[in-house]
Amino acid sequence: MTTRDQRHGWRKVLFENGLSLAFALLFLGALAGQALAGHARFNRELLDDGFAPVSLGGYVTSSAFGVDVLENWQSEFLQFLVFIVATVWLVQRGSPESKPLDRAGRESDAQQRVGRFAGPAAPRAARGHGLRRTLYSHSLALVMGAVFVTSWLGQSLAGAVVYSDEQVRGGHDPVSWAQYLRLPDFWDRTLQNWQSEFLAVLAMVILSVYLRERGSPESKPVGAPHDATGVAG
Repeated sequence: MTTRDQRHGWRKVLFENGLSLAFALLFLGALAGQALAGHARFNRELLDDGFAPVSLGGYVTSSAFGVDVLENWQSEFLQFLVFIVATVWLVQRGSPESKPLDRAGRESDAQQRVGRFAGPAAPRAARGHGLRRTLYSHSLALVMGAVFVTSWLGQSLAGAVVYSDEQVRGGHDPVSWAQYLRLPDFWDRTLQNWQSEFLAVLAMVILSVYLRERGSPESKPVGAPHDATGVAG
């Protein structure tokens, strides 16, 4: 393969994966920025309390950084999990985020193109039967749910450590993980993220009925009527 062919091949890969690559870079950039800003804030709080500051490496491997990261991850994956499952059964007239009104529910094998209705290019699991096809039919929600539960568990464990450290620095007794789960601190951190995620989904579902973004698959075509449901641009 010539150098020119290699360059063309890389351009093709970048073009075909541009959306995921762009968001991966945005994620890493934001995570790095959060680490730097959080490290500065954390050290300021330590100095104010009369403790020695920690290195950046010490901070990013600490529970203080972990709880801030994981509490956002768990709320994001909860948002997608709820949205994925809810849109199986619930519809919104006029929203491209909804299925057409007459397709609410699990749909038939023919509509889902599984089993004997699967085409030659369909995933092997979709052409199969039994448990394998059942698991694959729900694999997106299962993975989203697993990430949500794992990150929620990680957030709660890290949060308990952070809360206990703050208690000790203030001259109070630390708490166990089970005790932390019953404290307002945990549910305040958790629910303030959940409510914002559900609000964002609600806004997207409703605003996309009446507003447009030309060329985006998250929007209806600019000229589509407001009551057109499940229409992508």
